Amino acid sequence: MQGPLLLPGLCFLLSLFGAVTQKTKTSCAKCPPNASCVNNTHCTCNHGYTSGSGQKLFTFPLETCNDINECTPPYSVYCGFNAVCYNVEGSFYCQCVPGYRLHSGNEQFSNSNENTCQDTTSSKTTEGRKELQKIVDKFESLLTNQTLWRTEGRQEISSTATTILRDVESKVLETALKDPEQKVLKIQNDSVAIETQAITDNCSEERKTFNLNVQMNSMDIRCSDIIQGDTQGPSAIAFISYSSLGNIINATFFEEMDKKDQVYLNSQVVSAAIGPKRNVSLSKSVTLTFQHVKMTPSTKKVFCVYWKSTGQGSQWSRDGCFLIHVNKSHTMCNCSHLSSFAVLMALTSQVLCSIIAGALHYLYLAAFTWMLLEGVHLFLTARNLTVVNYSSINRLMKWIMFPVGYGVPAVTVAISAASWPHLYGTADRCWLHLDQGFMWSFLGPVCAIFSANLVLFILVFWILKRKLSSLNSEVSTIQNTRMLAFKATAQLFILGCTWCLGLLQVGPAAQVMAYLFTIINSLQGFFIFLVYCLLSQQVQKQYQKWFREIVKSKSESETYTLSSKMGPDSKPSEGDVFPGQVKRKY
Repeated sequence: MQGPLLLPGLCFLLSLFGAVTQKTKTSCAKCPPNASCVNNTHCTCNHGYTSGSGQKLFTFPLETCNDINECTPPYSVYCGFNAVCYNVEGSFYCQCVPGYRLHSGNEQFSNSNENTCQDTTSSKTTEGRKELQKIVDKFESLLTNQTLWRTEGRQEISSTATTILRDVESKVLETALKDPEQKVLKIQNDSVAIETQAITDNCSEERKTFNLNVQMNSMDIRCSDIIQGDTQGPSAIAFISYSSLGNIINATFFEEMDKKDQVYLNSQVVSAAIGPKRNVSLSKSVTLTFQHVKMTPSTKKVFCVYWKSTGQGSQWSRDGCFLIHVNKSHTMCNCSHLSSFAVLMALTSQVLCSIIAGALHYLYLAAFTWMLLEGVHLFLTARNLTVVNYSSINRLMKWIMFPVGYGVPAVTVAISAASWPHLYGTADRCWLHLDQGFMWSFLGPVCAIFSANLVLFILVFWILKRKLSSLNSEVSTIQNTRMLAFKATAQLFILGCTWCLGLLQVGPAAQVMAYLFTIINSLQGFFIFLVYCLLSQQVQKQYQKWFREIVKSKSESETYTLSSKMGPDSKPSEGDVFPGQVKRKY
């Protein structure tokens, strides 16, 4: 009876064990959240996430997977007409703008191919859009009138621009307040984009802050600042973006313009206004986010500015506007008032940065040149089979060490600086520019020195191996040769061979190699001290000589002190014994 029952039970246990084994083999316990295992060897972030290092496959246990915002650059998912993109954790979705809805009745869709947003607004809303379209078309003709702007002087240009900005704001708010039941109105063409939002009741909990977006620029403003305490009638907020106005009222109108800096306007000009009260002061700052015109600005100075109108004309000013955050594609500002805004950027003076880059270029080349000289010195020492001792260096080496060690890098940097002075210093760091292959003025000599030192290092070991095979049992020669072999091994660090770790900073192990590269190469000075101070026989003998002199001086000082205490007329007692004497027994 037990036999038939035992067989199914055994099969069940075997199948269970196989399932557990299979599950264990396909699991990756070290993968971070929002990541999964690949081939049981690497981790990869799930769809909608990206690794902090930017690598698709990784094994580093502290790696993180961060959410990708598909709605912002460089992705900027396009949802089609009359729709906007919304980011969520690990994904995104598209939704029709207010006044439109999908033909299917669904609330969300995933891409522009599924966009069936249809206008559901009344004829009044259509009239509102038509009026906004007339405003946009009228002022577009003014902005694109090159004859108008070319014939006017600087002060006339600023005055005309100020008038246009005020007129557009007034007419847009008038249109929005004409029919406030239409909560949102949007219109745009090649030169102007407008969004308005109307408020007909008190600020509800879910509408404490309003967000408006036009042409990849956005604004966040508190509802209480829009209604300005007026709860009797409707209020409206208008957000307007001008794509070409920045070419007219450019950075030359900046009141703090420094001739040493190259200032330029790197955003569209945007305007914000509220009505019917045209108050410009706010209880809490408005947050403005600008998309850069140049996505990779070469700058180190960023200015959040507004169009300030004075009796002497209008100009860009920083009063009341503060920089919050900036990256390669966007700048975020806070402003305590409403007006027309923009972002100015400045190319700072590169003189100091170029000097620093040139100095680093020279110092690094000098360091590698001395590594080469050390390799030659090590080779000559191994060939002569003597202990590392500066007194035994070839006379020729004595004469060429300093001129070559400091002169060759100086000549290299001088030629590079004379030929391409503008390539010293970049926008991000004070180092060599990557344009025109200028980096090879550093990498070329370094690669040559690294290759030469590697050849010399191999030759030294070959010489030592040949000598060790022919040595007799003379202890001193064996000790000297072993010491030289140990020093030759330490030369791996001194000669810069560990810099090859920089070439291994690719793939999943890049971060680990970066740490090893930094730690090991920072110990180069320690190995120099170890080889040339602690392990040098010449230095050891000098240390011993100094120690003996110190002991001898201390002994003589003690003898002199003892003699002084006894005095010249004192006689030694029978039991006194002085240094150098032997007490006799009778």
